[in-house]
Amino acid sequence: MALEEELVEKLIEKQYHISFAESCTGGMCSATLVNVTNASKVLWASFVTYANEAKMKFLGVKPQTILEHGVVSEAVAAEMALGAANAAGAQVGVGVTGVAGPGGGTAKKPVGMVCFGFSINGNVKTYTKYFGEIGRNQVRKSSVEFVFSTLIYLLNQ
Repeated sequence: MALEEELVEKLIEKQYHISFAESCTGGMCSATLVNVTNASKVLWASFVTYANEAKMKFLGVKPQTILEHGVVSEAVAAEMALGAANAAGAQVGVGVTGVAGPGGGTAKKPVGMVCFGFSINGNVKTYTKYFGEIGRNQVRKSSVEFVFSTLIYLLNQ
């Protein structure tokens, strides 16, 4: 069974709804989920917030959080996840922000670095993954796989 199928089944079983707040993945998490029959039972709304202003306006990310930590940070990913869940009235929110490349990386935040936030009933966990310079679309695809596998793990706890 594909990860997205397993996730939809788990969300239905728990009677949870999910909302994604995606930056570098540009909607790939949502698009992957809706490949699955019955996705409409768990997904009501998601957000592609590529610009900082959109993260603040639609998700409630605080300007101070961006100033203090940078937009590619676990702190911003956490606020994105909480904001997506709150805006959509979902039990599960996911925030994804990173540097897919090929440019835009720095010594502290290299190409291939992606930060994730997962909110389940308001409890937030964050992670940072370094996928390396594997190509823009592969960073995005690897991020989606990480989101789905991590959510399955967290929902099984």
